[in-house]
Amino acid sequence: MRSRLSAFVATLLLTAAGLVAAGTAANAANLLANPGFELGSTSGWTCATATAVASPVHSGSFALAATAGGQDIGQCTQTVSVQPSTTYTVSAWVRGNPVYLGITGGPSTWTNAASYAQLSLTFTSAANQTSAQLFLHGWYGAGTYNADDVVLDGPGGNTPGTPATPGNPTVGTVTDTSVALSWGASAGTVTGYRVYEGSTVRATVTGTSTTITGLTACSGHSYAVAAFNTAGESVHTAEVSAFTTGCTNTGLPKHALIGYLHTSFANGSGYIRMADVPDAWDIIDLAFGEPDTPTSGNIHFAPCPVSECANVETEAAFIAAIKAKQAKGKKILLSIGGQNGQVQLTTTGARDRFVSSVSAIIDKYGLDGLDVDFEGHSLSLNAGDTDFRSPTTPVIVNLISALRTLKSKYGAKFVLTMAPETFFVQVGYQFYGGANGGDNRTGAYLPVIYAMRDDLTVLHVQDYNSGPVTGLDNQFHQMGDASFHIAMTDMLKAGFTVANTGIKFPGLRPDQIAFGVPATVNAGNGFISPAQNQQAITCLTSGQNCGGYTLRGGPTPGFRGIMTWSVNWDRFSGSEFQNAMRPFLNSLP
Repeated sequence: MRSRLSAFVATLLLTAAGLVAAGTAANAANLLANPGFELGSTSGWTCATATAVASPVHSGSFALAATAGGQDIGQCTQTVSVQPSTTYTVSAWVRGNPVYLGITGGPSTWTNAASYAQLSLTFTSAANQTSAQLFLHGWYGAGTYNADDVVLDGPGGNTPGTPATPGNPTVGTVTDTSVALSWGASAGTVTGYRVYEGSTVRATVTGTSTTITGLTACSGHSYAVAAFNTAGESVHTAEVSAFTTGCTNTGLPKHALIGYLHTSFANGSGYIRMADVPDAWDIIDLAFGEPDTPTSGNIHFAPCPVSECANVETEAAFIAAIKAKQAKGKKILLSIGGQNGQVQLTTTGARDRFVSSVSAIIDKYGLDGLDVDFEGHSLSLNAGDTDFRSPTTPVIVNLISALRTLKSKYGAKFVLTMAPETFFVQVGYQFYGGANGGDNRTGAYLPVIYAMRDDLTVLHVQDYNSGPVTGLDNQFHQMGDASFHIAMTDMLKAGFTVANTGIKFPGLRPDQIAFGVPATVNAGNGFISPAQNQQAITCLTSGQNCGGYTLRGGPTPGFRGIMTWSVNWDRFSGSEFQNAMRPFLNSLP
């Protein structure tokens, strides 16, 4: 936490490094509709600001002309059905300065060209991938670019004679142990429908609805549907996420104010005694528990020494103040990590020491749970670890095991929160691990979040000290206004396909989602006013005042709240953040 720029710089480097070209593949068939824009329109394409023009063209009578304005890259996309584990060739003739061609979540390439030049690349679909999105775009404020004769070459998704893809499933009645689903009928001859959760068939029916039973209370699930007949099976629908009811009430308000308290160290913001923390704060994260060495797993924590914090209370007074806060319904958590606390559980021995030392701290101070604030090089993915659903990297596997052990030990009311940087979560939409020579830390929190999704209380990503991040609208979003928080948080609700894996990271429950901001300009890069934070939350909860952004995950009335670094910096600046955000959260439905 504190002030970090490394992930910001790494994100900028990835943004540049990811734009590399690939090779070629055998020809099959161009899967794109209206690939040369010869319909005289952009029919078949989804474009922000584009039209078909008669000049300049590469061939035929028309070409694409799209304009990249000040805050727009002029993107056009088209999604096609593909076959799993298959190599495809992509090309386009383009002119402009610059022009990008790529596959969303996969490779891309670009050029500066005053006259038409051909871009080309290849990509291989993932083992369960059934669709791919091709994109063309310019760059912010660079003006108009042209594209013509666009090709996505390879075998289409459906085997001849199989049914068409059914309509996407929707969620109906949900109970503690069941989820009702329905979907649109498939065209063609249909024998029945299979409902998949991942690669597992959960139901086979002849109609267009079913209820999945035997589920665990308060658990998340993702379902897709395929139609089948004697010729084979259709392409799978998009996944829909569902959550069973029956979650334990941890005692948090519907909309929570979450803040970090500088507890073990001093900085320019000043020390605040636990008894003096205002009651406006619902979750107070004690910053920080840190390891003896990065790989030891042995976590230590103690209040700030008198030599650094002259007004620090005694340990007994600190514990008494914690109990007093808890009596008012406040949750006090141990936050582990931060900027300086690198934690790498490389062995099972380190995992076990982590569990025992964290348990000892929780027991000593009577805490309500744990906040995982692993930054820097704490989490990364080994080469070949490409499926967030079944990670193999020891630091990931051991952390998941440790968190599950702690949750099991302390029970359903154990509060578990996480505070990753965008680099470790949302950047996973574009880059995952070290694929294509990238940074092996990108998206590295995703396996942990996924594994703990049924036990996670709140995920509040640090929407600060961040580089530009590609959102679900396939536009780069940058810190500095409400739109960054809107786009980043929407990704957590809607879910997103992880880079070039073809696997969708499912969205979280609304009550698990918050976002993190710096309390003041002194606290971190990316500070915006309380009014702008309120605008972002208004958009996320109601779908109103979104500044032109369309929520892919829809409005989230149950949005949990907002986190800030930190309680200390807020008080240092006159408590502007707390005084604005507490009544605002209270006013939400």
